[in-house]
Amino acid sequence: AAAAAADSRGTTMRPSPAASGRCAPLPGRRLALPSRTGAAKVPFAPVAAETRASLPTRPDTAHRGARGAADPLACRSTRPGESGEAHAVPSLSQAFVPRSIYDVDNGLVLGFGADLANDHPGYHDEAYKQRRAVLSQAAKKHVIGTPIPPVEYSLEECGTWASVLRELQPLLQRHACKEYLHALPLLAFVEDEVPQLQHMSDILQSHTGWSIRPVAGLMHPRQFLAGLAFKTFHSTQYIRHASQPGYTPEPDLVHEMIGHIPLLANPQFASMVEALGLASLGADDKTIWHLTKVYWYTVEFGVVREGSEVKAFGAGILSSVSELANMASRQATLEALNPFAALPKMSYKDGVQQRYFFLDSFDQGRQHLLAYARSARL
Repeated sequence: AAAAAADSRGTTMRPSPAASGRCAPLPGRRLALPSRTGAAKVPFAPVAAETRASLPTRPDTAHRGARGAADPLACRSTRPGESGEAHAVPSLSQAFVPRSIYDVDNGLVLGFGADLANDHPGYHDEAYKQRRAVLSQAAKKHVIGTPIPPVEYSLEECGTWASVLRELQPLLQRHACKEYLHALPLLAFVEDEVPQLQHMSDILQSHTGWSIRPVAGLMHPRQFLAGLAFKTFHSTQYIRHASQPGYTPEPDLVHEMIGHIPLLANPQFASMVEALGLASLGADDKTIWHLTKVYWYTVEFGVVREGSEVKAFGAGILSSVSELANMASRQATLEALNPFAALPKMSYKDGVQQRYFFLDSFDQGRQHLLAYARSARL
């Protein structure tokens, strides 16, 4: 992707005279973007990174990291007006069945804030890591049912968003599925304004009844899938490092907005994703891990047939220039999705996907997942 704007950390934005909320530098002063909801704003002001909590581990070694044994965590989600003391989150070896989105802990993350891997593009950038910590802390403090505070994005962050959107737009018109292209205008993405979660959530709510909830980092699969069952998509708010605008090793706001949010405004797709979440409720660890792979090969890297063509609907394809080119080249293997069959290992950092799984329609995908959910409970 094209290089982002020159380094401008600490530079703040103001609304332009022509369009409120657009990104523009304001030397020597700090003004927040106008709030759509009246919630307090998240300023561009770094804080010290905090140590991430210990996480429960899966039975095998994937996602384990170096932290060792599981530590008990408590659900941090609260209803408006209630205290933060909630029930304990069980270990992964126990079946936890949340009763509502209030029972889904968005604090169970596999990567948090400024704690980056040493091969991350921002690993040696202290200002970037502090910025990540600010936004992660804001996500942890959010209370379900209250407006998501708007974020005051820096000029550099706006430049990264604009760079990716500019390069993807013509490719999406050629390679994205028709449902995505139909929903895209609803969100009215523009290069000079980074989308705000609350505004996007309001759009989804009006079209499919879905909501967006901020999260500090890559969530634990069980909790993330449970959120889908309650029509809630957990989204990060930080933006990838400006040195590599075309690449991110983990979900960021650019990936969430361009890749995921448009199709969640489509009723058929949203219903399919909800079915995937419902299949996870009360599931054992083995089933959760299998459903994580199903999610990976559909919602992240799925393709759908449109006549004699294959079009992208997975967010990992839609938000990546290289993945769109790879899919269009037809060099990768195409296989029909069968959620009952064993799926290959998920590839995070091995370049583009070597195989894609296709659906004939989103309704077919939903029926597959509902059938799998029924069989998993027998």
